[in-house]
Amino acid sequence: MNYPFARRINQIPRSFVREILKVTEDPDVISFAGGLPNPLSFPVHEVKKATSKILDEEGKQVLQYSTTEGYAPLRDFIAQRYSAQGLNVDSDDIMITNGSQQCLDLVGKVFLDRDDGVVMERPTYLAAIQAFGLFEPKFHSVPLQEDGVDTDILGKLLSTEDLKLFYAVTSFQNPTGITYSRKIREEVAEILKEHNTILVEDNPYGDIRFMGDDILPIKSLLPDSILFGTFSKIVSPGMRMGWIVAPSEVMDKLITVKQASDLHSNYFTQRVVYQYLRDNNVDEHIQNIRRLYKSQRDQMIESIAEFLPSQVKHTEPEGGMFLWITLPEGMSSLELAEYAMDEKVVFVPGDAFYTEKPEVNTMRLNFSNCCEEDIIEGMRRLGNAMKKMIIDKQLK
Repeated sequence: MNYPFARRINQIPRSFVREILKVTEDPDVISFAGGLPNPLSFPVHEVKKATSKILDEEGKQVLQYSTTEGYAPLRDFIAQRYSAQGLNVDSDDIMITNGSQQCLDLVGKVFLDRDDGVVMERPTYLAAIQAFGLFEPKFHSVPLQEDGVDTDILGKLLSTEDLKLFYAVTSFQNPTGITYSRKIREEVAEILKEHNTILVEDNPYGDIRFMGDDILPIKSLLPDSILFGTFSKIVSPGMRMGWIVAPSEVMDKLITVKQASDLHSNYFTQRVVYQYLRDNNVDEHIQNIRRLYKSQRDQMIESIAEFLPSQVKHTEPEGGMFLWITLPEGMSSLELAEYAMDEKVVFVPGDAFYTEKPEVNTMRLNFSNCCEEDIIEGMRRLGNAMKKMIIDKQLK
């Protein structure tokens, strides 16, 4: 049958990471490709107890339909955590979603018409390109520097283009690991106050700071902005529990589109997550994650210095799950990926993280999902792949 697919679906590429992850089904492959939390951090025993408890005490209720906004005590818990951090958020400003990934889809449905302008970081989160791309916007990009987005370029862009949204991952950015400094956050807020462009601030990694001082989201300076959060990095990604924080006028529209999408997020899982949070000290759990990821991050940086050419540059994240590699000029990370697969190590080439004119000598490495021994061995294999690629180029 000649299926009459929508025009937009043919313009959206399949996820590069999801395709690469198929290779990792081979147990001999070491993967730095996925954005995966470490399973050692999953509170399996505690979640099991929480699940049994709610089924024993309220089994019939927790298996029923629920409200679109999400379980009220869970939203209260999130709001109270924000307040403790210094961010004024009311539970009515929060809606529970199927992971923070659904937030992207809902925001796109509420705000984006075809050819609307969207500003993205350069490079940016590849799944955000996918999610917003379905609505056929015009993407514009602003380069990242060591302390955040280039605010001079952002200001000029917003002054010359009609742009609806600015999407930013401000803490331990995916893919680079870069964090916006307080100064850059203040500058971004001042720029956006002068324009009718809405900040969409994605903060999935904010709790996983293992170096330096915590910095509030830009939303603390821009109350009319939108903020995403998730339990995927601090409890479990498989539960698919995230949330969106938005002003009441925006929330009203988000609720409408979510009702059309899935009625409400998995109520049973909401109840399990809330019971887990009630019965356990999540801050102690987060501290354990921070210690684990810092050790893995440090090992990866040491291994880069040991096994990769000295011309290779990398970011030094203070938290999160990723760092960003810049290869010497003239080297292609896509080409390197082929050599790396022969060595049974995989990563994500940088091309996937750009909306335009990719910097082909860049790549993302995930350090959170490998033990330190695998990090050492994986970087040794990656170093071998680079050496072989360089030798082959010299012979041509």
